[in-house]
Amino acid sequence: MRLPLPPPPVLLLLAALTAATTTFRPDWNRLHGLARARVEVKAFVTQDIPLYHNLVMKHLPGADPELVLLGHRHEELEVRPGEAGAAGGGGGAGAGRGGRADPAPPPQRIPLSDMTREEINALVQELGFYRKASPDEPVPPEHLRAPARTAEGAPDDRGDL
Repeated sequence: MRLPLPPPPVLLLLAALTAATTTFRPDWNRLHGLARARVEVKAFVTQDIPLYHNLVMKHLPGADPELVLLGHRHEELEVRPGEAGAAGGGGGAGAGRGGRADPAPPPQRIPLSDMTREEINALVQELGFYRKASPDEPVPPEHLRAPARTAEGAPDDRGDL
């Protein structure tokens, strides 16, 4: 007695499914790293952000976590390497060759997903954010506008307060 064979398209479908399930190998180390990074960022967001003055978290579903510095008029600021302590510092264009003003570089967003909680805390403090001992501790007057700094020789613009 002979068994009837299924039609060729069904055989092809079964062969494709078998090949797909046997050739996919997840990278478990990468998945472990992603899970660790999410735990680190989540710990920073839930436990450390409330301790920093003028540091606010905005949740964007599906987006990778990143640090974006905003000026007092809600414009994105540039973060220059080596000038992290003056992150809110007036910005603007500098004088280039021939006395022409160079165009301002685009704002920089700092990805946090590959950083540990300690690295994020060190970065935020290097940028000049004031860290309180407890969330309800008052902020000293000299740190009320931190980390913003006025540019050298520029008037203190408080027109929007």
